[in-house]
Amino acid sequence: MSLYEKARPNPAGYRDVSAADVKLPAQGFRLIDVREPHEYVGELGHIAGATLIPMATVGQHAPSWNKDEEILCVCKSGGRSGNIAAALTQAGFKKAMNLTGGMLGWNAAGLPVEK
Repeated sequence: MSLYEKARPNPAGYRDVSAADVKLPAQGFRLIDVREPHEYVGELGHIAGATLIPMATVGQHAPSWNKDEEILCVCKSGGRSGNIAAALTQAGFKKAMNLTGGMLGWNAAGLPVEK
């Protein structure tokens, strides 16, 4: 079962993923961290395999992505990444997802991070 199939539908059209459902290394989905560079290397760290694409620059990168692939967005708490997942859905991406609770939730679950 794919990560997208495990995820819960969100009224905004994307799906919400719990930290417990994410298996590493990331396989079968694109993992993008939409925080700022100082956050990516900061106290909360980042998920191994995540690509840093700050929120303000996602629009420059997204046109080169496959609209059929699974894309998991992550930020500090899930707000910014939820907005990006909604924007990707509106742009025609069929499997946009948001990590519920973001890096705060990831860290609270005791999952591994890179710094």
